[in-house]
Amino acid sequence: MTRQIVLDTETTGLSADQGDRIIEIGCVELVRRRLTGNDLHLYLNPDRDSHEDAIRIHGITNEFLRDKPRFADCAQDILRYLSGAELIIHNASFDMGFLEMEFARLGLPRLEGQVACVIDTLSMARELFPGKRNSLDALCDRLGVDNSGRTLHGALLDAQLLADVYIQMTRGQDSLLGTDDTSTGAGAASAAADHLERYDLPVIAASDYERLAHEQILAEIDKASGGKTIWRLVAEGADAVP
Repeated sequence: MTRQIVLDTETTGLSADQGDRIIEIGCVELVRRRLTGNDLHLYLNPDRDSHEDAIRIHGITNEFLRDKPRFADCAQDILRYLSGAELIIHNASFDMGFLEMEFARLGLPRLEGQVACVIDTLSMARELFPGKRNSLDALCDRLGVDNSGRTLHGALLDAQLLADVYIQMTRGQDSLLGTDDTSTGAGAASAAADHLERYDLPVIAASDYERLAHEQILAEIDKASGGKTIWRLVAEGADAVP
C-alpha cells in the first residue's frame, strides 16, 4: 500500500536558483487517509542568512539555525523517509524546486524519481474552487479546518493543516463502506454491490393506475415522433431500427 507524505518547507527566500536554501522540513504520514504519527521534522542550517521578508513570514531567526544540522547531514534520512511515497504538497513546484536543488548540490538522484508521484493541492484547489483564493489559510477557512494556531508559517504545522485540507478536498473518494482501496472506481462499485446483496430488498410493483398513466405518456411520445419510437418497433418485431 502506498504511503502518502504531506510535506512543507520553509526557506531563506523565494529563489532556489539564486542560492536560497531550505531551513525547515515538516512531513506527516498518511496511511489509508489516516495520520500515523510517523512524522519527520527538521530545522537546518542553510549556511546563509534568511531574507528579512522571509523571517517575517516564518519567524525562524538566523541565530536559531546556527547550531542546526546541514541538509547534507540529513539527506539520506530524508530520502529514506520519502522513498516510494506519494508526496502531497501545496504549490508543489516551489518545495520540489528547493528539494531538488539541495539533492543536486550533493550529487544525489532527483527526488522525483524516488517517490511514487507528487500531488499538488494548489492545482487541485484551483480546479475545485476556480476564481477563489486558494492559499492554505483560505482553504482551511473554506473547508472548516481549524488554523487558529497558525500565527506564523511553520513547516510541520502547515503539513498537519494541509493533511486535513487534502482529506476534506478528496472526501468524494471515500467509499460508503470505508476508506480502503475499494474507495474509487470499479472497486467501489463491486464492493457496494456485494454490500447490497446482503439485504432482501423489497420490489414494489406499479399499480394499475400507474401502468395506465405510463402507457399514456408513451403513446404521446410515440405520436409526436411519427410512430418511430424504438420501444414500439421492438414490440412489433421490426427487423431494422431506423
